Amino acid sequence: MAHLGEFARRVKLSGTPEELESFRYLEATMAAAGFRTTMLSHDAYISLPRRSEVRVGGETLPSITHSMSRPTPAAGLTAPLVYVGNGDPAAFAAQDVAGKIVLVDGIALEDVAVAASRAGAVGQIHISPTEQLYEMCISPVWGSPSQHTRGALPTTAICTIAHDAGARLRQRCRAGETVETFMVTEVDTGWRKTPLLVAELGAADQPDEPFVLFSGHHDTWHFGVMDNGSANATMLEAARLLAGARATWRRGLRVCFWSGHSHGRYSGSAWYADEAFEELDRRGVAHVNIDSTGGAGASVMTNSATIDELKGLAAEAIAAITDQVHAGNRHGRVADQSFWGVGLPSMFGSLSYQPRAPGDPLPRLGWWWHTPCDLIEHIDADNLVRDTAIVVRVLHRLLTAPVLPLDYAACADSLLAELAGLEKTAGRSLDLRGLRAAAETLKRRATAALTADAPPAAVNRALMRVSRALVPLNYTYGDRFRHDPALDHPAWPSLEGLRELAALSPDSPDLPFYVVHARQTRNRVAHALGAANAALGDVLSDASTETQS
Repeated sequence: MAHLGEFARRVKLSGTPEELESFRYLEATMAAAGFRTTMLSHDAYISLPRRSEVRVGGETLPSITHSMSRPTPAAGLTAPLVYVGNGDPAAFAAQDVAGKIVLVDGIALEDVAVAASRAGAVGQIHISPTEQLYEMCISPVWGSPSQHTRGALPTTAICTIAHDAGARLRQRCRAGETVETFMVTEVDTGWRKTPLLVAELGAADQPDEPFVLFSGHHDTWHFGVMDNGSANATMLEAARLLAGARATWRRGLRVCFWSGHSHGRYSGSAWYADEAFEELDRRGVAHVNIDSTGGAGASVMTNSATIDELKGLAAEAIAAITDQVHAGNRHGRVADQSFWGVGLPSMFGSLSYQPRAPGDPLPRLGWWWHTPCDLIEHIDADNLVRDTAIVVRVLHRLLTAPVLPLDYAACADSLLAELAGLEKTAGRSLDLRGLRAAAETLKRRATAALTADAPPAAVNRALMRVSRALVPLNYTYGDRFRHDPALDHPAWPSLEGLRELAALSPDSPDLPFYVVHARQTRNRVAHALGAANAALGDVLSDASTETQS
């Protein structure tokens, strides 16, 4: 709570002097705990909302604009309003919105920005689910854009208005009125220097020893005492406690504090994943990210997300601290999870949630989330201790376990479930039996490796090789060296070519074209499975040879 008192002093917009001043507090605290600290500075594409105006008739509606919104001309823009429900593809397809402002139910999200931009809308007005106005970054580009991805940035001016005002506009649109709407958005978007703190403590004096990556963002919307001040307090306390038990570590701990999460779509973690790729690939064993711990009323511990092979670790820690049963939710495309291309197994992000009834529109992290009301009064000290205890338990296990707690049999089960459906559909046109056999081999070998009579270091090296093959397969579309868009993705997105074939009618004249791509997809998956099975096979073979001798 003393850390939170410090974090509550400043608004920490990405790349601002106030944010850097707060980073200095992190640096000093981590150094005092015995960590080697390095403060980096890098270019990031940052978007800071400045001012908005929404006017209908003679009424000005309270509003905010959003990070990565397109700024309007200085004189604003005026266009008729078109209601598109929650902004799903069917709603945009049902009417012509070109040159108009769309009225959308719900918090401003990047997928709606993409749809509105593609449909030719000039503006978006989102109706908040409450009277609060929730700050958001609506870029679909993960990290800073390149020359190849900058064209995917939104082309619309975007605002959010409160629920009741939005409901009145919705009613007028549904009644068939022509609702001329005036908008102004001022957004400061461009390249600026942002800080990134790296704090490291090794288990031994070995420059190439494996390490666990532990991270969270430090930039905030407004004062951001929960998001992400409380998580930063969790990070500082976890690092201090774990450093005191350093003698038990079998691998090192690297703690990273990011900027650019809120205003640059994870620009800090994405830059670090690219800049440190070779070292992360060679030495990283897992990534634990943490966000928004200790919220008042956050009693639900079952919904945090984790990658398949770490679900057992998450469930054990949550049960031990809270007696709740973890649901094992699949990780979404959020929370500075920039390291799947590298092949790092990852877990968490947000950890504790508000209880919600079905259909409840409030944010799961509290009504104050992403608003000026995110203040220290909404932190529960007991919940903060509880959440931090879970994080400490997870990290301690990752740092001290003789064999890394990476369950690739669970990963194989997840893949086999995907392949079962595809064999019945895509399998009519392309032989997928080899993929199923390789996944079954993976399950057997992963199970055997965890109990093999082999040196733990050898098993761990094999598990790291497996993660490099399978994490990108399970959580990216297949390119390890670029970041997929910040949009929802399916389980095992690298199987998309097989899913496209499965969705096609067997009588379609396009079938041969789809088979070509599906065959290439099959080969990518088969190659990754082959690499994973070879890594596990090597350690099992060595264990068998040692046992026989």
